[in-house]
Amino acid sequence: MAAEQSPQAPATPSGDTRIHNIGYRSYDGPRLGRSYARMSLYSQSLRGAYGLGRSAKSKVLPMLLFVVMCVPAAIMVAVAVATKAKELPLDYTRYAIVMQAVISLYVASQAPQSVSRDLRFKTVPLYFSRPIETGDYVRAKYAALASALFILTAAPLLVLYVGALLAKLDFTDQTKGFAQGLVSVALLSLLFAGIGLVIASVTPRRGFGIAAVIAVLTISYGAVSTLQAIADVQGSGDVGILIGLFSPITLIDGVQSAYLGASSAFPGGVGPDRTEGILFVLVTLGLIVASHALLMRRYKKVGL
Repeated sequence: MAAEQSPQAPATPSGDTRIHNIGYRSYDGPRLGRSYARMSLYSQSLRGAYGLGRSAKSKVLPMLLFVVMCVPAAIMVAVAVATKAKELPLDYTRYAIVMQAVISLYVASQAPQSVSRDLRFKTVPLYFSRPIETGDYVRAKYAALASALFILTAAPLLVLYVGALLAKLDFTDQTKGFAQGLVSVALLSLLFAGIGLVIASVTPRRGFGIAAVIAVLTISYGAVSTLQAIADVQGSGDVGILIGLFSPITLIDGVQSAYLGASSAFPGGVGPDRTEGILFVLVTLGLIVASHALLMRRYKKVGL
């Protein structure tokens, strides 16, 4: 007969083992709601557009482009002060047009950064599981990139304005030119932010988004400029002006030359008059509204 075995006693916990029953408690603090969530998303997206709160590598390109935008303005100011010039070498409204390649590169680098990661890692539905809604997300991202672009384009104008006052140029003329320049870059920021975000939202891959934004902004400007030059040579100036409706940069150029007293970069230096300028304003505002509508439609599908 097999020997009867006594049951083993249950193992006792060691002296370092503790069991804590903390349970689950509901949150009794303040609930800040949609407005706070929307503002937080805006501020984080704006900071991210300049690499703030991210790795040092993420700060290099946006900060470098910011410096590149401001350095020519600082050089112009230094020349104006040293030579005691009667006016600045470049008008406020012309500065962004001349530096449009830098602005396009900034949009191409930061628009995909703003939205592509959320699409790639499928975190957009997580945003919408909280009080935030589709419109809140779209408006926060749009406003953040537009604000970042406005900072990029308005900062060199501020450098020019301060330098002009230091050079003792006419205060009234400089203030008027500075205000016109701010209106111009504000419109440019809204237009470029909308186009960049719409293109970037199509693909979750950041590299494809960068290439697509660069292609749309630069190829459209190159094609329109070429066609305008051909029209000018053939004496079809009115046709050349209408061709300017098909590029974001020439759209802004047309609006400011018609209503902000700016000199035009169109071939021959002749931009749209006030009547033709109405069409440029309508197309510009239409693109801004359409960009918002397309983003809303896109993210309603993604958030399902």
